[in-house]
Amino acid sequence: MTDTRILLGHIAGAHGIKGEVLIKSYTGDPLAVADYGPLTDDRGRTHVIASVRPSNKGVIARIKGVSDRNAAEALKGTALYVERGAMPEPEEGDYYHADLIGLKAVRPGGHELGKVVAVQNFGAGDLLELQLPGARQTEFVPFTDACVPNVDIKGGTVTVIMPEMIGDQAEESALGNGPDDEE
Repeated sequence: MTDTRILLGHIAGAHGIKGEVLIKSYTGDPLAVADYGPLTDDRGRTHVIASVRPSNKGVIARIKGVSDRNAAEALKGTALYVERGAMPEPEEGDYYHADLIGLKAVRPGGHELGKVVAVQNFGAGDLLELQLPGARQTEFVPFTDACVPNVDIKGGTVTVIMPEMIGDQAEESALGNGPDDEE
């Protein structure tokens, strides 16, 4: 297990005049953002969530030491992290983004393809962002079973089939020239 932090949410703004904040939570149950103890931000400051309640816009929270709207507004945009060790192990087939970042991306035969530099989601599902050797720009690969058939966190690799290769493999299989066919 790596010594990383997991992003649980971010403060979207102030709520009301008594220092409450609106949190955009990234936890399965939005209210669980308060279940992991003290959270830290990008500056290393600690934030203790004293109470939470649901809202149709996110989670309304009271943070210890924040007692007025000005203090709450000053926290807008603050990312809230917890140490990876405080999180439960994910279920089979589920992964924390932080565990995927840094893994070596390999082709099905083991040939190195690049490295996972980020996990993005622009609304249609998770994408692995890969930095290919010698390339200035990154490539996105859908984080699906078809494109990423194997994730080996302990081994430090993800097996990646680039989307254009999926079509090529289907054609090769139909012609009897697939990678598993003998000549």
